[in-house]
Amino acid sequence: MEQRIGSSSKPLEGAGFDPAFIPGLTSPVSGEPEDAKPEDAEEPLAQDEAAPDEPETAEAEEAEEAAADEDAAADGPVFEASDRRARIVADAKGVRLSLDEERCEFGWDEIGAVETESPRFGKRFTITVHTPDRRWYPIEIEATARADFKLWEEQLDAVLDEYFEENEDESA
Repeated sequence: MEQRIGSSSKPLEGAGFDPAFIPGLTSPVSGEPEDAKPEDAEEPLAQDEAAPDEPETAEAEEAEEAAADEDAAADGPVFEASDRRARIVADAKGVRLSLDEERCEFGWDEIGAVETESPRFGKRFTITVHTPDRRWYPIEIEATARADFKLWEEQLDAVLDEYFEENEDESA
């Protein structure tokens, strides 16, 4: 007797299982056969030639960010903390968070509150940016020593006192 391994039931279809499901709608049919080669066969070579330029553009972007950070530093206090994965910068422009390849920026007018939390044990300092529309964006920075927490709190408080209070007074 022959036995099948796995489920013998058909997969379920419908909106409960596929959010893009619309009854009676089928996907468009391509006029080309499946085994046909694309006309732009030389295009991958052009992409490979463009790949060496990417590090140069990344370096140029980092240089621009560094120049922008230096300009902001000349205007007033700046808070910056980073570890191997995460980074936070708070200056005259606002607050910028980055984690690995993800980045977000908040102008002072977009921020409802900034909350800090230092753990009782461990070395991960948490900073949470709250927006007026009830969203929050936490980031954890690993400190080299627990003594960094106090220094970071003082630097961040100086930046918040300088820029965050200023914008509250203007909106009132």
